[in-house]
Amino acid sequence: MSPGQRIVVFTGNPAYSVRKGIVEIDAALGGLEWLVLVHRPPRTLARLWRNQWLNLRRNGWRWIPHQLNDLWQGLRAPRGAAPGGGAPGAAYEAAALRAMPNVRFEPVCDLHHEDTLTQVRAFAPDLGLSLAAPILRRSLFSIPKLGTINLHKGRLPDYRGMPPAFWELWNDEQEVGCSVHWVDDKLDTGALVSRATLRRQKYSTLRGLQLGLDEIGVDLMRAAVGDILAGRSGSLPQNAGGRTYRKPTLTQTAALERRMAALQPKDAGGLMALARVVAAWLLWSAGRLGLRRLMAPRVTVMLYHRVSDDARDNLTVGIEQFERQMAQLARYCQPVSLEQVLSLDAVPRGARPLVAVTFDDGYLDNFSHAAPILQRHRIPAAFFVSTGIVDSDRPFPHDVRRGNQGIPNMRWEHLRRMRDMGFTIGSHAVNHIDCAAEPADVVRLELKQSRADLERELGATEAVFAYPYGGRQHMTAERLEMVKQAGYTACLSAYGGSNIARVDRYNVLRRGIHWGFGELAFLRQCLGTW
Repeated sequence: MSPGQRIVVFTGNPAYSVRKGIVEIDAALGGLEWLVLVHRPPRTLARLWRNQWLNLRRNGWRWIPHQLNDLWQGLRAPRGAAPGGGAPGAAYEAAALRAMPNVRFEPVCDLHHEDTLTQVRAFAPDLGLSLAAPILRRSLFSIPKLGTINLHKGRLPDYRGMPPAFWELWNDEQEVGCSVHWVDDKLDTGALVSRATLRRQKYSTLRGLQLGLDEIGVDLMRAAVGDILAGRSGSLPQNAGGRTYRKPTLTQTAALERRMAALQPKDAGGLMALARVVAAWLLWSAGRLGLRRLMAPRVTVMLYHRVSDDARDNLTVGIEQFERQMAQLARYCQPVSLEQVLSLDAVPRGARPLVAVTFDDGYLDNFSHAAPILQRHRIPAAFFVSTGIVDSDRPFPHDVRRGNQGIPNMRWEHLRRMRDMGFTIGSHAVNHIDCAAEPADVVRLELKQSRADLERELGATEAVFAYPYGGRQHMTAERLEMVKQAGYTACLSAYGGSNIARVDRYNVLRRGIHWGFGELAFLRQCLGTW
């Protein structure tokens, strides 16, 4: 790859996945210059009225409550105070991207206006990238010396058009696709550069699959751009046939939502379930209206294990569910890192609940599903791993007892990447032992070895310990003294509760979260009340 190569990006929506793609390509290749053209046509009253009328005709009565819901979402509480610039995902924020000295952002009223074409020609790009862009004409996509490639979140040639994953689920496909192809004069018909598929899991949802396609798309484009600029890339003409889909109507969207909801396990119904929902709503509403000012200040530490759509059990939350929870946390709470929690001599009283996120064990889905969502919402998190199970196919003891022995674990390379993302990695022993039940010499060796593993593999000179199983009965005063003697700076439990008024560094309380927590129940946990 030649130094100083130039890339022009055509987009109509510089959303999170677009920004992340640019940053990741730039970091992987280096020495690039970027021109990002954002298509922003003028919003006139006539255009707005025409669009509303067309959508009302196409979608019928459903369009009215749909628009009212959009208005309500826009009026909801503003986002909580964001973590500092070092929070995971901060590099993908719009302000961070605009601050990069080699990236120039230019909003344009029309991508195909002669002034825009002149600007692109003057930039003299080597390659063009179409990322969430409107349909491009030859007058524009042919300007880059090597041509223009498009990221299409669909399996070509079978699923041209939009939106990602929707029509694959509509047709009950067992996998969804993502493709990079050269832009030509028709929609999504150019020769293929690369493609990948994402397997549909037992409880997959549309949003969960779309989040996965976002990450696959970033990886595909990073590799494709590198290969093209280095002269290594080939292309493969698309097979004949295929079909072009358009945006579904709200009726079709509602029909698919019902079909997907029917595949999810059902919570226990009845009056008790309704009572729990009502109680959660009352507590959260009371908290927002002032109850928190009457409560002792507290910090709540959430405990997760898995983020996956292949199971629904008390160690797992769904992918879409986790994303919604992190969005709620970012909007209504003050996310804090574990380091911030441990630095508190006294818990301050703030305008929003203080909440930290942690994970135990070390499952691969922590890297593939949880970490990208945490980055998306700029949520700090700590991951406690059993270092003897990392880099192996060994099942965890609790999974053996449940008959779940095929769950992949993270490798050290995953943990190193998560460390570099800004996440904290701590100890969960070596072999996920019960510290209270094992002989003293075994516990002492596990504590020493796990800390040495973290230092050797991750360069961690200080470590926090989260003891396996996490119940009161799984830790004793004697074994806690061993934790301190082994050099751990803190110890986390898992038997519930919030840290009220102060934080006991060697008994940091955590609340377990699993798939059975609806949105209101999750917010009640954030508030730190029973």
